[in-house]
Amino acid sequence: MALLPILEHPDPRLRQKATPVTAFDAALQKLIEDMFETMYAAPGVGLAATQVGVMLRLAVMDCAPKEGPPEPVVLINPEIVESSDRMEMEEGCLSVPDTNEKVPRFNRLKMRALDRQGKSFEIDAEGLLAQAIQHEIDHLDGKLYIDYLSSLKRERINKKLRKQRQVA
Repeated sequence: MALLPILEHPDPRLRQKATPVTAFDAALQKLIEDMFETMYAAPGVGLAATQVGVMLRLAVMDCAPKEGPPEPVVLINPEIVESSDRMEMEEGCLSVPDTNEKVPRFNRLKMRALDRQGKSFEIDAEGLLAQAIQHEIDHLDGKLYIDYLSSLKRERINKKLRKQRQVA
């Protein structure tokens, strides 16, 4: 396994739409393992393939409580098929480091995806899991959580990130 570099905003690759996964081969399995290793090391609760420069509709997640055992989930070609009302939820992102803001998200949803072997499954999710699913699907659609913010808040975050890059 290998740690993958995580792209950071404003990298233009984060704005590309991912293409559906069609090959469930050894290369895909290695990518999934590398993405999990990268996500856990970051640390994060989710990681989309687009965040590591791979334009496939693939995301990995683990929303298990820190004190419990891992609950890894692989989402391939995910889509939301049902949703509830939106509510404001605090969110951050590995591609927009050291920032958190409240954004509107569905509190409950039903999602359909393929697992790592290509078998279809559904998840009824709420709370953090529902939020993470939406966040990762947004990445696959070329969208970042900061796109939900006002232009003033986005500019404040962009300025902070530019300043961090100058220091580094």
